[in-house]
Amino acid sequence: MEVKTIFVVGAGQMGSGIAQVAAQAGFQVLLSDVSEKIIAAGRENIAKQLERAQEKGKLQETVGAVLERIRPALDLSAGASADAVIEAVVEKEQIKKDTFKKLDGICPPHTIFASNTSSISITKIASATQRPEKVVGMHFFNPAPVMRLVEIVKGYLTSQETVETIRQLAQAMGKETILAKDYPGFLSTRIGMPVINEGVYALYQGLGSVEDIDKANRLGLNHPMGPLELADLVGIDTIVNVLEILYEGHGDPKYFPCPLLRQMVVAGHLGRKTGRGFYDYSGKEKKPAL
Repeated sequence: MEVKTIFVVGAGQMGSGIAQVAAQAGFQVLLSDVSEKIIAAGRENIAKQLERAQEKGKLQETVGAVLERIRPALDLSAGASADAVIEAVVEKEQIKKDTFKKLDGICPPHTIFASNTSSISITKIASATQRPEKVVGMHFFNPAPVMRLVEIVKGYLTSQETVETIRQLAQAMGKETILAKDYPGFLSTRIGMPVINEGVYALYQGLGSVEDIDKANRLGLNHPMGPLELADLVGIDTIVNVLEILYEGHGDPKYFPCPLLRQMVVAGHLGRKTGRGFYDYSGKEKKPAL
C-alpha cells in the first residue's frame, strides 16, 4: 500500500520529531495534540531543528518547504484523510487504546495504525480496534531526526502486509529497521531499561557520582550517553511507566523502578522537559543536580 499522508498523534518531543522526519522525507503530515498551544510548540521545535540542519548543510530544501508539509490538526477527525497514523501519546496503555478506538471509527479501512510505544503490547492496543491486522509497532528513538533505528513490532494479529508497508515507510524516512515479537519491552527497551535502572540504583546506593556513572558508560562501555543523562532525555516519568510495564509483564525484579526514580517524579524533576532531573538545565551548561 502506498502511503502519502501521515497523521501524527502527539506533538511532544517524540511526535514532533517523527513529524519532522516524515515531512523531510516528502510525506504530507498532519500533526495533532490536545491543544493548539502544544501543536504550535511542536512546530516551533521542528523549525529550530530544521534551521540547525540547514546551517550544517544537512537540509536538501528550505525550512519553509518542509514546514509547509506539516499541517496542524486540532481534532482526530483529521485522520479521515490519513493513509497511516503514527501515535506518540503518553506511555499509558488505556490512553493509547482510547486514542485508537476513536480513530478506528474515523479513518478509512485502508489506514494503518502504528504506535510509537516502547513497551506496551501491540496486541492489547489492537484489541481496541476493528482492524487488528493493520495495527503495528513503529518505535522511533529519541531524537527521532537523529537516531537511525526504527523497531517494528508485530502483534499477534498484525498482517505481514502491514509489517512490510511500515518497513518501507521507515526506509523512505532514511531509517534502518529491526523486527521484534510482541513481548513486554520488545528488543531495545528490554535491553536498555535495566541499564538505566542499574545506573540510578548505583547513584541511590552512593556507589558513584552522577557524572562518574555516566562517564563509566560513555568511556568504558562506549555508549553515546550515560544512563542518567539518557533518563533525563527520555523523561523520568516515562522511565518509571516503562519499568512498571516491564516488571508487570516479566515479574523480574531487575525491572522494579529504583525508589529514587519515584521520588523524582513526585518532586516534578522529570529531566530536560522540566529543566531538572539528574542534571540541572537552567544554566548555559548542564550540571549535576544530585
